[in-house]
Amino acid sequence: METYFGIRYEFDRELVQERIAQFVANGQVEYICVTDGVIVDNVNRNEDYRKVVNGSAFSICDSSYVPLYIKWIYGRRYHQYCGSQIFKDIVSMRKYRMYFMGTSQKILDGLKQNISEWNPDVANMSFYELPFCTVDEFDYPAIAKRIENDDADIIWIALGAPKQEIFMSKLKPYLHRGVMIAVGAAFKFYSGIEARRAPSWMVRMHMEFIYRIMREPRKQLRRCWGIISSLPRLLFSEWRRSKHKGTK
Repeated sequence: METYFGIRYEFDRELVQERIAQFVANGQVEYICVTDGVIVDNVNRNEDYRKVVNGSAFSICDSSYVPLYIKWIYGRRYHQYCGSQIFKDIVSMRKYRMYFMGTSQKILDGLKQNISEWNPDVANMSFYELPFCTVDEFDYPAIAKRIENDDADIIWIALGAPKQEIFMSKLKPYLHRGVMIAVGAAFKFYSGIEARRAPSWMVRMHMEFIYRIMREPRKQLRRCWGIISSLPRLLFSEWRRSKHKGTK
């Protein structure tokens, strides 16, 4: 793992999957953050949230821009591993019992139908609509009991950042086993009901944010402004850190 922009990343896809398999085999309780630009921005604005994100087993890089910044500053080449891709990779394995939580029942129903094409076992797995409330109002012991009774290996959570990361950190003490992974909009992407991911050519050209702005202008413009306004400071701080590491 490497730390960039205050976040502990694991960029190697094979190692991500190997570590998840190891956590499940050992009966460990862990959570994994899927960090996009919004999370990078929030981590560097809020120390408590940074502790939550770095309290995870590791983060995977959902941002297509962070690898570019690392290449510019350090000359190292890494790749994005977005939440929708890790979700599809792991569900398609047919290796784990999984639990799906968050968003609306309509989206969960569409998700269940669509991803059953990748993994027919999903038809017998649990899809639970979490109540609409603040992160401090969830009944974590009751939610944990549901998961324990299901005997799930992987718990997928879609509440949006920064809520879903805080949710996982608060649920963890009540679980006895299971790996939680927060995947943001992946449920919507694969439900076939609301959001869809940008066309592949936009993803390759690092233009996915434009597609999202077109789909949800008010929400995404606010997020983009937060990222853009903090970016010069973040890049300068990381550049200084690179020079300091280079003198050691």
